[in-house]
Amino acid sequence: MTTVLIADDQPLQRFGFRMLLESQDDMTVVGEAPGGAEAVRLAAELHPDVVLMDVRMPGLDGIEATRRIVATGGRTRILILTTFDLDEYAYSGLRAGASGFLVKDAQPEELLAGIRSVASGDAVVAPGLTRRLLDAYVHHLPNTATEPDDAPDPRLASLTDRESEILRVLGQGWTNTEIAERLHLAESTVKTHVGRILAKTGSRDRVQAVILAYDTKLVRPS
Repeated sequence: MTTVLIADDQPLQRFGFRMLLESQDDMTVVGEAPGGAEAVRLAAELHPDVVLMDVRMPGLDGIEATRRIVATGGRTRILILTTFDLDEYAYSGLRAGASGFLVKDAQPEELLAGIRSVASGDAVVAPGLTRRLLDAYVHHLPNTATEPDDAPDPRLASLTDRESEILRVLGQGWTNTEIAERLHLAESTVKTHVGRILAKTGSRDRVQAVILAYDTKLVRPS
């Protein structure tokens, strides 16, 4: 059973989400938060698998709430809801540690699939869309290159050459299937490499690994 916390300042929106989620045999809503501060408090109290997080809420917004929930190091994952699929809020949410984002007018089945994906440890944002999102807002990336370009970033120091190569193509938007086909690897081997990359770099999921590839200049905007 996937437990979900709904964070949205609109009562009717929360009601609609609850009705949809509780119509599913594998989901239950453990709480509702009308604002970011309440979402942080309830996440710490209830330890939901997923927080369905609206961005624009009074007081503490969804971005800062996401940052605080992720900073606790718990297992709760965040699915950001945005008005537009390529707005700055979506970018900021991913940077804050969200596992993905969906637009608010997504189809019910898309929302349900997104929650299930996030709960299972996958990222909701499609690889190609992740790159498009980061390309659009790459000017917001902090300048982490304080050392010469030929000096390896310490976050990448433990990666093998193959893992560095796979992290690079992850950032270019390749799916596991594409990586397997183009690098002549079994798809199960690619999944193993991706898992090791996430573990070694401390990335929560594939989206965070892509952000890391940008931060460390493994991938540059097209």
